[in-house]
This record gives sequence, structure tokens and C-alpha cells, in this order.
Amino acid sequence: MRFFSDNAAPACPAVIDAILSANRQDTAYDGDALSGALDARFSALFETEVAVLWVATGTAANCLALAAMCPPDGGILCHREAHIIVDEAGAPEFFTHGARLMPLEGGGAKLTPDVLTAALGAIRPDVHQVQAHAISITNATEWGLSYTPDEVAAIGAVARAHGLGLHMDGARFANAVANRGCTPADITWRAGVDALSFGFIKNGGMSAEALVFFRPELAAGARRRRKRAGQLQSKGRYLAAQLLAMLDGDVWLANARAANAGAAMLADAAGARLIHPVEANEVFLRVTADEAASLRGQGFDFYDWGPGEARLVVSWDQDAAAVRPLADAIRAL
Repeated sequence: MRFFSDNAAPACPAVIDAILSANRQDTAYDGDALSGALDARFSALFETEVAVLWVATGTAANCLALAAMCPPDGGILCHREAHIIVDEAGAPEFFTHGARLMPLEGGGAKLTPDVLTAALGAIRPDVHQVQAHAISITNATEWGLSYTPDEVAAIGAVARAHGLGLHMDGARFANAVANRGCTPADITWRAGVDALSFGFIKNGGMSAEALVFFRPELAAGARRRRKRAGQLQSKGRYLAAQLLAMLDGDVWLANARAANAGAAMLADAAGARLIHPVEANEVFLRVTADEAASLRGQGFDFYDWGPGEARLVVSWDQDAAAVRPLADAIRAL
């Protein structure tokens, strides 16, 4: 009974069917009809003109976005627990050819305008210090909290005031949108986001993520960097097919709602054990070593998230019947 990562979940049926449908001869790389349909389909979703690149991993999507906004001598403001700084093995620095990640504090792994403004004010505008060029926020955060449109807009205002790009790492973007009940537009470009790493693999995709540019002029350089980074797959139609299938009928949103609902069940069972509010499909709770061992002894797997803490992640395919045994076990601790 797995609750350690939504990365381990199966691909949803719509994605498998789409891959099978794409299994025919077509133009190579991104010149096929499916890849050519991405810009228009995502533009309709976000209610504005966007440019979309498929890539194979969320790390590549994040790093290509940041490389489009930050030069090698620049800096990227992010939370100290952001995935780009904790779990991407220096890839942002590699893709940007040396840009510095500039870690900041914030409760629940969220950045705030005050923290950003203070950090920017402390940077002298001379050649001796790295100058910030971009801000990166994670939605939902590494602690499972989701930004509201107003919170993103406040950060977007700081970015605009200082001439910085704003990137959103949306590995669990669908879960954040489902939690807030907002439109994808309201929590991205209308709030000042320039580029979004739109996560699909955690949410029922198989091997494709979307890099969405709300400033389409950034996409030209990113396309060249994608090739240079080894991310331009020759049979790109299989990646495009997955993304389109997830958008058709709002599969991406239905999957996220299902995962969020399971996490809410666990949150209800955890009660006072919760470390943070549950605003996506992740649950962080306090458990002793003996309690963790008891849960594992009953067949549940999950990550230890520090001394006396555990992370539980519900996937799109885990319905109430799959989640209830863990909820009952937590209540019984």
C-alpha cells in the first residue's frame, strides 16, 4: 500500500490510449501534428497566447525555463527548500551555465513579498555581487501548500518592480489549481508568471511534462537549449500525445481532485498530528519511530521527512477504498 510518491503511480488510461493512437509514422522531432497542436490547446486552457515545449522531466522543464530568464552571471531567488535547490542535483546551475540559486526563508516553503523585497534590497547594484534576474516559486510547495492567485500576484508585483522574470515550478500544479478552485490563468500569467513547468507525470502522465511560456518570445531560445540539453526527442509525438490526452476532458484536473480528496481523508484522520494544512495531495504528520514502524508493519510505505515526521502522498489512482485503511491505521495509533 504505497504512499511514498506519486511518481510511482501508473499512467492513466487516457495517456496509454493516446500513446497507442500516436504509434504511426509521422514527422520527426516536434514537427508532427500533435506537437503542432500544443500551442493552441494550451492557449485555450490559459486564455492567452502561449508557447509550449514538451520535455521528458520536470527538472528539464524547470531548468530550461530558468535558463530563458537568467544569464550565467545572474541569480535566481527561491525558497531554501525548493525542489530546484534541494532535489535537482545542481541542474539549474548546469542549464544556466553558472547562475546562482539564492535561497530564502518562508513558512511552509512559501516565499512572500516581504522576504523577497528584503533580499533584493540587500543586493548592492555593483559588479561585486550577483544580481537577481528571476524568482522561482513552487506550487504546490515542498510542504504541500498551495499559493492563492493573490499570493502569486503579490510576488509577481515584486518581480515586475525589479525587472525580474517569474517562474512557477508546477510539478503539482494541477493539485494546486484543484485545491484553490481557480482558473489556470488566474494563478499564472494574470498574476505575473512568465513561465510554468506544468507537471503531468505525477498526475497520471507517463513520460512528458509541459514547459509553458506566457511570454512566447522566450520560447525560441528555449527550443535551442532543449536540443542542446538532449531533450528534443526524435519521436516527440508520443510526448505531445500524452499532454493533449491529459487536457482533453480535463483529465488533469479530475486526477488532481481525486488525489486531493484522498489526502483530505488522511488529514482528517491525522488531526493534531498534522504539521501543515493539507492543500494538495501531500500530508505531513508527526509520528514517533515506533508509530512509523507500526504503520510500515501493516504494509504502508511512505517517506520519513525528518526526525519524528512522515510524508504521505496520495496518487490519482488511489480512491477512498485504497486510502481508508491508512486513515484507519493513523486514527488507531
